[in-house]
Amino acid sequence: MQAIDQVIKTEKKKVDQKIIDKIDRLRQKSDFTLNSILDSMEYSLSAGGKRIRPIITVKVAEMFKGNLKAAYDLGLALEFIHSYSLIHDDLPAMDDDNYRRGQLSNHKVFGEGMAVLTGDALLTFAFRQLASLNLEPTKIVKIIKLVADKAGFLGMVGGQSLDIRYEDQKIDLDTLMKIHQFKTGALFKAAVLGGAYCASIDQEQEEALDNYAEKLGLLFQITDDILDKTGNYDKMGKPIGSDEELNKSTYVSILGLAKAREKAVKTADKARKALKIFKEAEFLTSLINYILNRDS
Repeated sequence: MQAIDQVIKTEKKKVDQKIIDKIDRLRQKSDFTLNSILDSMEYSLSAGGKRIRPIITVKVAEMFKGNLKAAYDLGLALEFIHSYSLIHDDLPAMDDDNYRRGQLSNHKVFGEGMAVLTGDALLTFAFRQLASLNLEPTKIVKIIKLVADKAGFLGMVGGQSLDIRYEDQKIDLDTLMKIHQFKTGALFKAAVLGGAYCASIDQEQEEALDNYAEKLGLLFQITDDILDKTGNYDKMGKPIGSDEELNKSTYVSILGLAKAREKAVKTADKARKALKIFKEAEFLTSLINYILNRDS
């Protein structure tokens, strides 16, 4: 298999192009008076990003010889949801960040009201995308339920609400892990399991993938917290140390930098163990090291 960096780079280009094509088609179909919100949607969607979630969805579907067209479409829906969450995250009422991915946050360009509506538009459009997947109706319903659970109050939104609730409070490690199980891990589960649902898997495989995705999401968040302390703006594309300024508890603030790195390594080991039942899981295994060693 190609090096993980090259695989991700290649797949990222495909996802980027599909997003551009999707926006172009929306412009062709929509009344020109809606151009302002389409401009705002395009601004955030085309700002770059790693596209990790859609790439995972596609590679898991490929691993099980599933429907790749459906996997790409599902991946785009997850990217729409992820982008909406970042737009809302950056708002003054949330994390109050002025920059995202190296450019001004959406609300700094289009205003707070338009940023809220843009997030709403991306979220609802994601479910329109899911309803149009080229799969059997039972699989479409299963995927829609999965994404609704993982993006909503049972998942990402629930995690964000806990994040707000515990702002300016000292919390223990178990509480922090619970927050990020929802806030970050849930969409990783949607990406991994959604890709699998574009194919056919048994219960044992689904449980293993669920466990893997949970550990992968946790690993991503731990490394994110480490980079918020040690990264640099040019690579991250956003201010460094923002969590500390907001007095948020992180793995670094609770454990210290050295222990946080140790926890990241242990979490990566647990993610690898979850994949032991699969004869072929090279991409998913390589992805663990990619996230563990990332610098942006």
